[in-house]
Amino acid sequence: MPAYQHSIAQQVWQFRDLRDLMAKATPLRSGDALAGIAAASAVERIAARMALADLPLSTFLNEALVPYESDEVTRLIIDSHDAAAFEPVAHLTVGGFRDWLLSEHTTSEALTAVRMGLTPEMVAAVSKLMRNQDLIAVARKCRVVTAFRDTIGLPGRLAVRLQPNHPTDDVRGIAASMIDGLLYGCGDAVIGVNPASDSVGVLTQLVHRLGEVVERLQIPTQTCVLTHVTNTLQMIEMGAPVDLVFQSVAGTEAANTGFGINLSLLKEAREAALSLNRGTVGHNVMYFETGQGSALSANAHHGVDQQTCEVRAYAVARAFDPLLTNTVVGFIGPEYLYDGKQIVRAGLEDHFCGKLLGVPLGVDVCYTNHAEADQDDMDNLLTLLGAAGVNFVMGVPGADDIMLNYQSTSFHDALYVRQTLGLRHAPEFEAWLQQMQIIDGAGRLLPSGAHHPALTRMHQLGVTA
Repeated sequence: MPAYQHSIAQQVWQFRDLRDLMAKATPLRSGDALAGIAAASAVERIAARMALADLPLSTFLNEALVPYESDEVTRLIIDSHDAAAFEPVAHLTVGGFRDWLLSEHTTSEALTAVRMGLTPEMVAAVSKLMRNQDLIAVARKCRVVTAFRDTIGLPGRLAVRLQPNHPTDDVRGIAASMIDGLLYGCGDAVIGVNPASDSVGVLTQLVHRLGEVVERLQIPTQTCVLTHVTNTLQMIEMGAPVDLVFQSVAGTEAANTGFGINLSLLKEAREAALSLNRGTVGHNVMYFETGQGSALSANAHHGVDQQTCEVRAYAVARAFDPLLTNTVVGFIGPEYLYDGKQIVRAGLEDHFCGKLLGVPLGVDVCYTNHAEADQDDMDNLLTLLGAAGVNFVMGVPGADDIMLNYQSTSFHDALYVRQTLGLRHAPEFEAWLQQMQIIDGAGRLLPSGAHHPALTRMHQLGVTA
């Protein structure tokens, strides 16, 4: 007899193990269907959710979805679990945990107190029982504040990664996009370039160029060249002015092996970045990216649904105290998130789960051109995430990344969501924007032109495209 079952209208729905129950309870998405683990019908999905709702939270401490013996991510999750932090919710079922999270008496402080007692599997499980509005309501109460040269994640504020990518890593093209983004008030999360090249020489040139702009203009932000962690380690050894160490991470050891990383390598990289002591208001030096479907695409998911694998990646991120972590929610493609509805749901899930675990989560609100999605879907998700208190989003020229060839959010989109929801910049960056006469005291963008004081100052300091 299976351990997990639920009856609906005289039919008994049975689930062979906890992996099967979690997968069947997940909202429909193409990746789980591709893996052959999704519920076969809406009725089976509801039966799985009902069974999951009655499951004690403590079950996840005793039944690993990915074997402890063969997976270092599982070992990290179990070995770092804080039993004392778990105590306030230890008696609850998954359904009871949902009610506790949604209670108006459960404050931001209470959520912070339990975060180290929660495992990714617990958080993924409760998300499967929640409506979109539930995910927004709880995530809005979560506070995850980090800092390097400015402070990110404070209530009522939204940061933006300025993403000035170029298909040939041309420094003039990157500089043009960077100046454009700064004049729209973007860049307080990070000025981060996805390089086209893996050449350490080219990468080092980009690191120096970005660092020079920030130093000359005295911008209270950080820079990052989003290359493999081993390349960044080489650049640090060569004396390059590295602010943040970037790496894509996943939720299983096998998937991370496919990325060419392990936990030991991430620890080495973090220690190397900390040794540079380049932060001014904080020392969070890591930047991670994730995305639903990465473990499945590497055939490294162990039969676990893609959303739960994604949340396990947040345990990896949490262990290294990152400044930024973001889910590139629609980037992997329609094989994993088929359309706008699935992308919107996944973005809200990822944000909720990451913030509940204590990860400073942002979202790349994005899609590929062969997905059944469009910019209206991204407008909807951006607005919902703004209401949910997302730490940061992307600022891409025209929302069209000409190097990575996908659609994201633009500098104008950041203006829209800040104005509509009354959100402000990171405080140190906000003060700089006012000093440069880019925004006024109310955060509104000031008129620009050829003789804008910021452009004049950039020209004087040799910051030109």
